[in-house]
Amino acid sequence: MRLFSDLHDEELGKIFYKQPVDFNKRSDKDQLAYALGATLYMPATRPNIHQDLLSKKHSGLTSMVICLEDAIGDWEVERAEKLVVEELLRLQEDMKKGFIQEDDLPLLFIRIRSYEQLLRLINQAEQALSLLTGIVIPKFNPVNGTKIINEIQMLHQRENFKLYVMPILETREIIYKETRLDELLKIKAVLDEFSDYVLNVRIGATDFCGLFGIRRNTDTTIYDIAIMRDCITDILNVFSRSDSPYLVSGPVWEHFSSKERRLKPQLRQTPFRQRYGQKGLELRTDLIDQQMDGLIREVLMDISNGIIGKTIIHPTHIKAVQALNTVSCEEYLDAKMILEQADGQKGVLKSSYSNKMNEIKPHYYWAEKTIKKSLIYGVLHEDYTYIDILESTIHAKHSESVKY
Repeated sequence: MRLFSDLHDEELGKIFYKQPVDFNKRSDKDQLAYALGATLYMPATRPNIHQDLLSKKHSGLTSMVICLEDAIGDWEVERAEKLVVEELLRLQEDMKKGFIQEDDLPLLFIRIRSYEQLLRLINQAEQALSLLTGIVIPKFNPVNGTKIINEIQMLHQRENFKLYVMPILETREIIYKETRLDELLKIKAVLDEFSDYVLNVRIGATDFCGLFGIRRNTDTTIYDIAIMRDCITDILNVFSRSDSPYLVSGPVWEHFSSKERRLKPQLRQTPFRQRYGQKGLELRTDLIDQQMDGLIREVLMDISNGIIGKTIIHPTHIKAVQALNTVSCEEYLDAKMILEQADGQKGVLKSSYSNKMNEIKPHYYWAEKTIKKSLIYGVLHEDYTYIDILESTIHAKHSESVKY
């Protein structure tokens, strides 16, 4: 499996200076943390999940979460658990028959409701759980988090297959300013104890906003919401430092269609017109019609703040999120130069593009992250941008939908 595997070899060679590498659920943990990309959530009650995986219905999908929490009703829990187990068992049987290989599967996760639910899944699914890459823990706090990760650690020791965890930070103790820092530090202490099992840290913006009766529209990024911007700042301060082993993933973009716009589109015409002329402007119009301009603006803000990957609820978001996260040739060459020259002989170097200075020590951690990211997302040829990847699917069907 690799990102942009839906592009033809000719397109890959034209667009990428360095193509994305292959990976699977057994790849190195650091690599998997970057490989999550656009993580598609779907309710556990959705029918034929295993068939969708077999047919590779969602083009470009590399990670998926089957949700047993807020995506289903409280009265559906027992049925949803039964369906999840059945889907995993069917998938396991299909693999035994050779209908699909493990390397063809996206990274699969289940978002659980509770520790007790995890125990039921372990008991009912047994070895079929080995198809998963991990467990998503919503409303993570130090108490429930410790119990759940302890159980997963014991499962690893007992069954000899490893599941990672992805905690979602979304409780009132985190969003309320008076308790935030203490809670974040307690959570970090728990994650540090089990760091080998923690794949990344996720931000639950919907739950946070819900505590204040806020719901952003298609023209508003999460960074335009003052309370969320303040909270995200503190989360990144705790979990994204150079001495922290964690990546932080971007919060969900909730919108995938709308009949009319309320504000001016947020995608500038110039990059599209310069790249493709009239055809580029048509692409821009196509993205705006899909209400993708707000998503693109938010992902660009995610990247500027050091966030890698994003939760999504619609398959049309996959290509946009992953295209925006590709590494430019300029970024790659700067990062490569910094790491190669970090022998103490020099302190500052002129960029190979002669347009900026590269300070070895201050930019070293950025360079490390950029090189790791480039392996998964690839490096674009000079003068190519995410627009070229989006252009390759300008006429893609927009009817594909997952009802969250």
